[in-house]
Amino acid sequence: MKLIIAILPDSDSDAVSRALTDADFRITRISSTGGFLRRGNTTFLAGVEEEQVEKALQLIRDSCTSPVETGHHRGTIFVLNVNRYIHF
Repeated sequence: MKLIIAILPDSDSDAVSRALTDADFRITRISSTGGFLRRGNTTFLAGVEEEQVEKALQLIRDSCTSPVETGHHRGTIFVLNVNRYIHF
């Protein structure tokens, strides 16, 4: 199991949320703030099986708009190993 943490601009959050949930990924969406200009972000948390990681990452990439300026990033994604998963 892996944990995907995706920190994206608020402007991309609805499209990413829709793409992931339409593909049956279960997500948690958290409002967050950060960066130099303290602009609004959305942090997504998704626990996925290892074989589904690339599919989820591609959905996120495809759902984000292109950066306005060359050299700027649209978001940050972390993929972490999950040692223990409890669902109740």
